[in-house]
Amino acid sequence: MDIILIIIGISLLLAGFVGCVLPVLPGPPLSFLALLMLQITRWGDFSSSFLWFSALAAIVVTILDYVVPVWGTTRFGGTRAGIWGASIGLVVGLFFGPVGVVLGPFAGAFVGELAGNADSGNAFRSALGAFFGLMTGVVLKLIVSGVFTWYFVKEWMF
Repeated sequence: MDIILIIIGISLLLAGFVGCVLPVLPGPPLSFLALLMLQITRWGDFSSSFLWFSALAAIVVTILDYVVPVWGTTRFGGTRAGIWGASIGLVVGLFFGPVGVVLGPFAGAFVGELAGNADSGNAFRSALGAFFGLMTGVVLKLIVSGVFTWYFVKEWMF
């Protein structure tokens, strides 16, 4: 039974890393579930405070992943049209793979700002904000999922 739980945990870790890049999967929560799978086995010996802190970190980073791109867009001078454009661009970008996920919010914010009567310079700046916000969210998710993976491997192997 332990081997099955370890295989499920490793699968959740891999899905968690994929979810850090693809917004359709919640990366850090999947990685946290891997820690819970390991906890059920004979190798798992995490403290309850560690598990609660890890759950909180997964929740906070997941929420920030939705907030940071909007903040980035507005911080770089974007308007509501740019925020909507970035959101729509992200959804459309999902159909074009990883390149679409990266370029979709940028293009969407740019088109949204132009549609909202912004000049091309402001539209480009808003698009950069959406791009930097998206990348910041991805990096935060990768860090948290990486830490969870490190603890999983450390607890299981050593």
